[in-house]
Amino acid sequence: MFRVAVIDDYQGPAAALDCWQQLSEQAEVSFFPDHLTDPAALVERLQEFDAVIATRERTPFPAALLERLPKLRLLITTGMANAAIDVAAARSLGITVCGTAMLPHPAAELTWALILELAKHTGAEQDALRAGRWQSTVGLDLAGATLGVVGLGRLGRRVAAVGAAFGMNVLAWSQNLTPEQGAEAGVEAVSKEDLFRRSDYVSIHLRYSERTRSVVGEAELRLMKPSAYLVNTSRSPIVDMDALLTALHGGWIAGAGLDVHPVEPIPASDPILRAPNTVLTPHIGYATRGNFELSYSDAVECVGAFLAGRPVRVL
Repeated sequence: MFRVAVIDDYQGPAAALDCWQQLSEQAEVSFFPDHLTDPAALVERLQEFDAVIATRERTPFPAALLERLPKLRLLITTGMANAAIDVAAARSLGITVCGTAMLPHPAAELTWALILELAKHTGAEQDALRAGRWQSTVGLDLAGATLGVVGLGRLGRRVAAVGAAFGMNVLAWSQNLTPEQGAEAGVEAVSKEDLFRRSDYVSIHLRYSERTRSVVGEAELRLMKPSAYLVNTSRSPIVDMDALLTALHGGWIAGAGLDVHPVEPIPASDPILRAPNTVLTPHIGYATRGNFELSYSDAVECVGAFLAGRPVRVL
């Protein structure tokens, strides 16, 4: 029987889906809700499986790990891009790597949850209210404020559209963004320096690659207003975290909302947990019921197609 491992199913949403029944006569599917960081433990767990379904980038698959999994024939990632998988190494080892569709809106929606919490302090006010304190903070107005969108792809455009609906002035920058493309999206295309200098909220929506590593560093953070906020729901390495910690503790910026972190799950020793004026979430931007239903249904299709000798969505 073809053996399939579904890993990092933290809260069990994958195991709860009905789509796996389609594989009942072709494959044996096992679900693992815990996260393993030790390579030896990971090899021990996965060495007898023919296929692995990885949830986004929760577990990296570098060449050194793939070489220790000789039975592995199929590696599926939720999403059509995964910087944590060495796709070239997989190909050289004869491992087929496939991806799935993902919904475009969940991460954009979480971006606004973070921005609204930074501006309105609803979580902090609820905690204070339950502790017996009435009106502990003063909120900020979004209407008339300036939103800077770093990366105007499908997620950035959604975030920009919501900002415009709030009555915000919306700026955008990415390496290849033209004024015409900005105008088409209803935003003002500006230089990176201008965006960081003028924005009250800077939201990052770039795809991670070596080209975008540390795109936001000390120089960009020093340009920001002391009253401005940085929001990152994309990938942690896009922001220089040492520079961000310095900016937060030094009061260069007013605060930050982060859904992505250098090490996930985030360890108790991570200094961001003790940084002031932060709203932190555990990489839940993509973790919605609709996304899991779509991506794991696609993963089932990928397994079936591979077993039929016609792989689909190959990366």
